[in-house]
Amino acid sequence: MTADQPQTILTHLEELRWRLVKILVAVIVAGGVALIFADQISELLEGPFNTAAPNSQLQALAVGEQWGVLMRIGLFGGIIIGSPVVLYQIWAFVTPALTSNERKWAIPIVGSLVILFIGGVVFGYWALPRGLEFLLDIFPGVETDLQIGQYYSFTLRFLLAFGLAFLYPVFLFAAAAAHVITSDQLARGRRWAVVIIVIAAALITPSGDAFTLLILSVPLYLMYELTYWLVRLTLKR
Repeated sequence: MTADQPQTILTHLEELRWRLVKILVAVIVAGGVALIFADQISELLEGPFNTAAPNSQLQALAVGEQWGVLMRIGLFGGIIIGSPVVLYQIWAFVTPALTSNERKWAIPIVGSLVILFIGGVVFGYWALPRGLEFLLDIFPGVETDLQIGQYYSFTLRFLLAFGLAFLYPVFLFAAAAAHVITSDQLARGRRWAVVIIVIAAALITPSGDAFTLLILSVPLYLMYELTYWLVRLTLKR
């Protein structure tokens, strides 16, 4: 190891530290904005439950449970609202290691990450009442009043799982752009893609039920096909 290498490592660590500080500040500020609209956000998040179980209600069974729910709303809102800054800071940390030609992809890639993340959350919100209806109607005679803290934990993890899962096409396309994989390899890997997508969907979905697994796996595979055609039609040209 040369004398310059420890200094280089320290420089990268310092850069990483400031990127993480900026991410934290962005999430905190965005979370504060989300808390201002906490009533509207809670009404939005409870909508799927009211749709799936109109005759049921959410209950707070502990003194600090509602406070915990409020903090979850702030954190969730901070991640969603602050996602452009978060994803940009991650990209900015990687950028110095890229060539000038690769840096031209910065805006398209960060923009695609933000759009896909928010799109995944929106799709998860659409799927949530259908998943809840499936899970809550397994035993029709059972009352479905839920503890509010557990419901919000389930719902927010559900939405974040969809948001994060929808990001993978960007990394797949970036790997193809960096000549790590080719469109021919993507075509030959379709069967493995199905297996990996199903396993990944089973791991990241909080409920693990067959309905949620199916409703997440189908769009993920469709995005795999879309990524394949984008790689084939754009990168070869």
